[in-house]
Amino acid sequence: MSSLLLAVHVHRHLHGPSIDYAGLGLAAGVGWVGVPGVGEAALIAAGVLAAGGRLDLAEVVSVAFVGAAIGGVAGWLIGLKVGFSVVAGPGPLRGARLRVLAVGERFYRRYGVMAVFFTPSWLAGINRMRSRRYLIVNAVSAVLWAVVVGVGAYLIGPSIEDVVSDAGLAGIVVIAVAGVVVEIVRRRRSRSESRVRD
Repeated sequence: MSSLLLAVHVHRHLHGPSIDYAGLGLAAGVGWVGVPGVGEAALIAAGVLAAGGRLDLAEVVSVAFVGAAIGGVAGWLIGLKVGFSVVAGPGPLRGARLRVLAVGERFYRRYGVMAVFFTPSWLAGINRMRSRRYLIVNAVSAVLWAVVVGVGAYLIGPSIEDVVSDAGLAGIVVIAVAGVVVEIVRRRRSRSESRVRD
């Protein structure tokens, strides 16, 4: 019995209480469903706690990624199933809500998959983005968000919020995605050149 208590104490001391991770995952999920600021604030706090040794950075990034990915899918499903009828339905500010839908539709028509990086997840659902495409892009954006904000908070503290807001997380994500695309194109060219030589 005493060895079990010691193991629990060591795990809690080294990895932090599970409630911290559960709270982070929940906040990330809620943020990616469409409540602004909640997930980012929790991730910054968790990154700072990890820098102080109270949480594990790898677990912080992993939990934030999972929460964001699940929240993104939930928001997309909400948008897909009921989003249009809720946003376009009768009630206060209906004209403004219809304008938001029109702008979102033009944005998705013009930028396609890249629009996911700049808009709430429910807007991808309302605009009927295909599941395969959305799931991939949602996962990529969730992992980039978790790594950039989580590791940034770990390394430079709460001022990561200023860096992200100045540079724009979307801008950072676009640069990262562009880097991945350039690398994929480079590898494909390299493979085709090696086939031509053979």
